[in-house]
Parts: sequence; C-alpha cells; structure tokens
Amino acid sequence: MQKIISELIEGNKLKVVVRPNSKKTELIEVDKVKGVVKIALKEPAENNKANFELLKFLKKHLKKEVKIKKGQNSKEKILEIV
Repeated sequence: MQKIISELIEGNKLKVVVRPNSKKTELIEVDKVKGVVKIALKEPAENNKANFELLKFLKKHLKKEVKIKKGQNSKEKILEIV
C-alpha cells in the first residue's frame, strides 16, 4: 500500500478524500488520473476523530509524519508528508 500511495505524493503533498463513519478504516480507491486517494474511516467526523484516525492510518502505512495542510473540516484534504 505504501508504494501505491507514494506514487501520488507530489512534492510533499497528497490529496485525500475521506469517508467518515464507515464500517472500518481502509483504503477504498486510488485515482491516478485525479491524483486522489480515497480512504474510509471508522471514526465519525465530530471532534476531529476522523482526522486523527486518518493521520494515524497514513502514518502507519507510509512510515512518515503526516499533517493536514488544508481541509481540516472538509472531506477533501491536502496532507503534508514530512
């Protein structure tokens, strides 16, 4: 999974679309044409639970530090990979 996601990182940025309140946290789709990774998140969007789950999930799979650069309160996010 690391290789698949890494291919879409431009510079140090990654575009992500999240789907909170899913049955489990998992990678749903990688759209190479749009340069977007779609991820289902088990946690709800309230109180930033989904954001924390997203960062934890990507940190585990990319083995790098991940921060939300843009889209804190949106389903579409731009992440910074450090």
